[in-house]
Amino acid sequence: MEETQGTFSIKYWAEDDQPREKLMLKGRAALSDAELIAILIGSGSRNESAVQLSKRILSSVDNNLNALGKQSLQQLMNFKGIGEAKAITIAAAMELGRRRREEETVDLKKITSSRAVFEIMQPIIGELPHEEFWILYLNNSNKVIYKSQLSKGGITGTVVDVRIVFKSALEQSAVAIILCHNHPSGVLQASEQDKQITRELKAAGNTLSINVLDHVIVTENGYLSFADMGIL
Repeated sequence: MEETQGTFSIKYWAEDDQPREKLMLKGRAALSDAELIAILIGSGSRNESAVQLSKRILSSVDNNLNALGKQSLQQLMNFKGIGEAKAITIAAAMELGRRRREEETVDLKKITSSRAVFEIMQPIIGELPHEEFWILYLNNSNKVIYKSQLSKGGITGTVVDVRIVFKSALEQSAVAIILCHNHPSGVLQASEQDKQITRELKAAGNTLSINVLDHVIVTENGYLSFADMGIL
């Protein structure tokens, strides 16, 4: 098939050679490094596909992605088919990868007690004039891998959607969660609504084998733990 622009665009490759479609059908892990880079650059030159060009670029750095990330824009542009825009795209992707690795080296906070939950959440919600409901998502070492605001309400309360809680838990591969919300009034007392929400989330978690470890109510100066109180 003749390519009018003189490049082998991904849309004209054989189906088995289409990295974008392969990623959609088989997932990111199924692609080789060259195929992932081919998605970034989109097309090769008149004489080679984006995958072939990507393999050649990788070969020049002994197939080492760390070495590729150190290549300058000019070094990347020395390859036929790699102009300034494609070089910048590769460099940006390499930098994102580097930053992700950097973030992954940060120690995750481990939850060893309800006090640890208070210390994490008090700076976030302890002094707010309205209620917010948050979820801490934990891995199998009881380390916080993700935290998110589930809802935000007025002085009198907030609304919790059980489906959203566990959708996020599954997306984060969490094995346990901790519920947190604040009482702007400063009163450390669990309402009947607080208890009902906890029961609903705990029941849903049991079905999915995601344990609800605690529900912590936070104020400016203190906290109440359902687990510590024996009312979880």
